[in-house]
Amino acid sequence: MGILEAIILGVIQGLTEFLPVSSSGHLELTKAILGEDKMPEEGLLFTVIVHFATALSTVVVFRKDILEIMNGLFQFKWNESSQFSLKIILSMIPAVIIGLLFEKELEQLFDGNVVFVGFMLIVTALLLFFADKAQNTLKPVSFKNALFIGIAQAIAMLPGISRSGATISTSVLLGVDKSKAARFSFLMVVPLIFGKIAKDLMSGDLVYNESSFGYLSAGFLAAFIAGLFACSWMVKLVRNSKLKYFSIYCLVVGLLAIIIGLTL
Repeated sequence: MGILEAIILGVIQGLTEFLPVSSSGHLELTKAILGEDKMPEEGLLFTVIVHFATALSTVVVFRKDILEIMNGLFQFKWNESSQFSLKIILSMIPAVIIGLLFEKELEQLFDGNVVFVGFMLIVTALLLFFADKAQNTLKPVSFKNALFIGIAQAIAMLPGISRSGATISTSVLLGVDKSKAARFSFLMVVPLIFGKIAKDLMSGDLVYNESSFGYLSAGFLAAFIAGLFACSWMVKLVRNSKLKYFSIYCLVVGLLAIIIGLTL
């Protein structure tokens, strides 16, 4: 992998982690277009690094909220902060269960299934379309809603289903305030990303050599900068009911992915 390819993949990861267009789906499409030979031996390490970059960008954007969550966990008081922390934990449970029980089955879906990715992008487009039509409220995330949003996040482990799109759409369709829905969606994924990174680091499967430092660094910086932009921008887009544009985008890319997959 060259510096340019690393920057492209880093930007794609940074943008699509937060914009509701499916980062996993876009990375699968990029690999199909660039060719598997463009992916390095250190592919897993590159994935870990760009995911760490996007998680770090979330921490920077929501640093005050994260401090509030941490305080809620360690205060041992039943207040708004501790309740929000418990809701975050509750939302993580479905994805953790699915990830542990069906890890191999999920990995098989990330193996050039471009047609499947295309259909899942169309599903994402439909979710965004209906969420965009929903009326905004001032309701916060309840414990019941947190569980349903967590289930949506677990389903979004499928390539082509946007995690942010699924969780934000589910939140909005459940009647949660749009700004609160975006905030909760981004905060709930941070522990999962860091948990997955820790798991990959301990797996012993990571491969590194000194010659890869350049493109790994380029990928990290590209993902981090793109993540900062996309995370901040997405909150405004959800609040202003602009999801329909991403719905159209996912529909078009989904159809193109199906065409590409059938012609490969």
